[in-house]
Amino acid sequence: MDQAAGIWSHCLEYAALSDIGLRRSNNQDSYKVVLAGDEADFQQRGHLFIVADGMGAHAAGELASKIATDVIPLDYRKLVDQSPAEAILSALVDANHQIHTRGQASPEFRGMGTTATALLLLPVGALLAHVGDSRGYRLRGNRIEQLTFDHSLVWEMKASGQMPEGELSTFVPKNIITRSLGPNPTVHVDIEGPHPVATGDTFLLCSDGLSGQVADDEIGLILNCLPPNEAAQALIDVACLRGGPDNITVAVVRVAGSQVPRPTESRVSGSRVKSRAQPVHPLIWTALGVTLLASAGLFALGQPLLGAIAGLVAVAAGAIGLMQRYGGSSEPAPDDRHFGRGPYVAADCAPNADLLTRLAELVKQLREATLDATVAVDRAPCDTLLAQAATAAKAGNLADAARGHLRAIISLMSQLRAHQPASSDSSVFL
Repeated sequence: MDQAAGIWSHCLEYAALSDIGLRRSNNQDSYKVVLAGDEADFQQRGHLFIVADGMGAHAAGELASKIATDVIPLDYRKLVDQSPAEAILSALVDANHQIHTRGQASPEFRGMGTTATALLLLPVGALLAHVGDSRGYRLRGNRIEQLTFDHSLVWEMKASGQMPEGELSTFVPKNIITRSLGPNPTVHVDIEGPHPVATGDTFLLCSDGLSGQVADDEIGLILNCLPPNEAAQALIDVACLRGGPDNITVAVVRVAGSQVPRPTESRVSGSRVKSRAQPVHPLIWTALGVTLLASAGLFALGQPLLGAIAGLVAVAAGAIGLMQRYGGSSEPAPDDRHFGRGPYVAADCAPNADLLTRLAELVKQLREATLDATVAVDRAPCDTLLAQAATAAKAGNLADAARGHLRAIISLMSQLRAHQPASSDSSVFL
């Protein structure tokens, strides 16, 4: 994967992180990044990013999400005779089957499940496959859009017009999901897109440990103000500062240019997609074998004319088999269909006074908490960043001001994490 990352680094920036949060004893989230190995690979299969949020007692959820992030990439890349949309759908269906089978085989894992949100960056655009309430977003300019539909009770009720108005809506549990991989023998997978991709677009996959604590406009602001590696950390830090009640996983992907790989010594210039053998219907091989045996038998019985006829039929069956196996297209037929109804939610995330006030309050609370911390915290870098943010805000540069506040949060949180034993109380972060 490191070599693949190197050939795309000039046109694709990404970061993926997972955090246990502040209230869980183990991390049931999982993620996977699989970049195309070369230009031909990108044309056929693109880049793949997956986030999964497991559910189940003990280690069941952790196992379910791990199965999903292991199975989906393997299935997707081996189903070369299917279009990307068909292959990613098949991969999620197979992951559901494997998780369900594993769950049924052991009382300890019975009923385990996981969400799964997969992003494919393809020549035709961004395609998503989705089950559950993890999310996929696209940031373009100052607008962030949720490209996936939450398979949750709240969203399903809203979609069907059954959501109660006013205060009654707050009594509907937000964490009840209506669809996931594993609990049932079959699953319905949403396919969304392909959505257009432009240079500068940023995509985010996340578990609900992030989206449950950080508003869409705040997510968009963070993605807009920081490069992917810092944005991923800032998103997790802000979610933790809001309580961190769940595991938090994010994958941030920024398109920095057209997806043309940088040449390497191992790549042959002007390489082309190799022709792949296509499956042959078993009846053709059966006909070939039967007619060959018949031809040999007829010649042995002194029936050369009938033997010759059977031999010709065998030759014809063999020719048909070879044409079917090697005469097809070297890649799946293009799929120009558009799937889904997304984006489902959009928000303006341009830096503004309200967003800046929210960040400033978070930094203030965090800095005050460090004064009472039992570990030594160097607040000088944070204070320098806050001073720069204040100068930028006074000059009307709200983006730089937001960037300063976010980097101040990262600075303090990184120090606190460095001193935080995994099993100890997490109140130092609050």
